[in-house]
Amino acid sequence: MIAHALIAALALTVGQTPSATTARGTTAPVFPFPTGEVQTINLIEWNSNQLPRLYERSDQLPLTDEEVAKLSKAGFTSAQLVKMIEERRCACDASADGLIRLKQAGVNADVLSALSLHSLPPNRMLNLLVTLDFTGESRGAREAFLYFFVEDGDLTRVLTLNIPDLLQNQNAHEATVDRSDILRARLVRRIQLPGSVPLKTYGPHRVLVASSAKPTLTHPSQLTEQERAKAQLYTFDYPRSSLQSLCRLTAGYRQDAVLAYKWRFEGSRFECEWN
Repeated sequence: MIAHALIAALALTVGQTPSATTARGTTAPVFPFPTGEVQTINLIEWNSNQLPRLYERSDQLPLTDEEVAKLSKAGFTSAQLVKMIEERRCACDASADGLIRLKQAGVNADVLSALSLHSLPPNRMLNLLVTLDFTGESRGAREAFLYFFVEDGDLTRVLTLNIPDLLQNQNAHEATVDRSDILRARLVRRIQLPGSVPLKTYGPHRVLVASSAKPTLTHPSQLTEQERAKAQLYTFDYPRSSLQSLCRLTAGYRQDAVLAYKWRFEGSRFECEWN
């Protein structure tokens, strides 16, 4: 069966982001991204990648650290636990620290050996599918660049997209979606860009989605106050290991009411799927 166990990202919509008072007395969002090293990824280069496959699995998810410890305390024998781990694998922390924690929880050495052998490999990359929807008959975007800032420990990863260049391309994964209703005809140009983002730290991460006219941003602090106010901040919990590591980020553009030949950035949606 095809699994759709989505772990919803905690979307912090505009107006809910942390804020601070500026020197002029106005309020502007505060984005706590690291201010040291940055790494930039150009999403145009993802155009020829393959779309992520649909993951198929049995009804039984891999075991977790907590479940292994719980089963051990409940009296399951080492042989039974080893058999379960061999059959179902384990999305466990098989690092030295993780194995020490399980030993302290009373898990037998034979079970720890099975975990070390059969645990799912640690995540090294976040597979990201970026979908952009353009509604209307416009020819360009009011802000030509879309940015995704990803917090990764002491590093800020910057994913940048030149919208005019994207729209001029013959994109590998592009379709026209008909969202017409009885009163209004609406055709949406949909472009999908699949790729991978290296992530070196596990646990909570923040993603900031922002539209800007500036082509060379490397940190959210470089956004203008107006751009920050329109930006959207999300958080997700990156597991040490999982069956898959796929996040989907959708951004929408709509024909501007005043400048009909321009699209305006309307917002985004973000969600992740691990199992």
